[in-house]
Amino acid sequence: MKDPVTPLAAALLWAAASFCPQSAEAAPPAPVVVELFTSQGCDSCPPADRLLGELATRDDVLPLSFHVTYWDRLGWPDTFGLEASTRRQGDYADSLGRRGVYTPQMVIGGRLDAVGSQRRRVLEAIELLQSHPEPGPALAIEDGELRLAAGDQGACTLWLIGFDRAHDVTIERGENRGRTLRYHNVVREIERLGRWAGAASTFELPLARYAAAGRAGLAVVVQRDADRAILTAARIDLAAD
Repeated sequence: MKDPVTPLAAALLWAAASFCPQSAEAAPPAPVVVELFTSQGCDSCPPADRLLGELATRDDVLPLSFHVTYWDRLGWPDTFGLEASTRRQGDYADSLGRRGVYTPQMVIGGRLDAVGSQRRRVLEAIELLQSHPEPGPALAIEDGELRLAAGDQGACTLWLIGFDRAHDVTIERGENRGRTLRYHNVVREIERLGRWAGAASTFELPLARYAAAGRAGLAVVVQRDADRAILTAARIDLAAD
């Protein structure tokens, strides 16, 4: 589960060669989505959890904490574990060419990954995607609706991800027993909002349902099916701190 990741060099070179620079007329860039796959039962994860908390203070990054379930059988069932998070990480293992899953893993923009506690590599990956953005469809959110402009980036899935701002959890068993750990932008629901195949489209956002569930915010993610690259994303705040 704790798989040492090879250096990012090959991925960084691929990305730099593949992405197109943003034109001067383009809209402000979307935040870079950083997905941390973590577990309360993993003693290597707290440094990555703290790094995600630092990233949560930035406006140019949309960090999300996905708690996986495969650590649950080792002594402490993760209180935020979702099978949907485990499946999502498994899908990334395929698209990123990994042999399997591990924690802590950070996936940046759906394109690059690194051990979540390796601060330098994570920041390098974020900077790379910001300096070489791939144009995505124009996205607007207004009056409870998501609007996507027409584009030719390929078929995409629209994800709606509900998250809580922060939680402190006292771990009673497992590798982190006796520790109280803080988790940031904790994913609680993952929902397919719809599909986008290039035509201008409008989707209704179930904001009231997520607000009633007590979620602090929503992440809207437009992810290309072919390679799982995140083409654009937006954050919707539902509750004050």
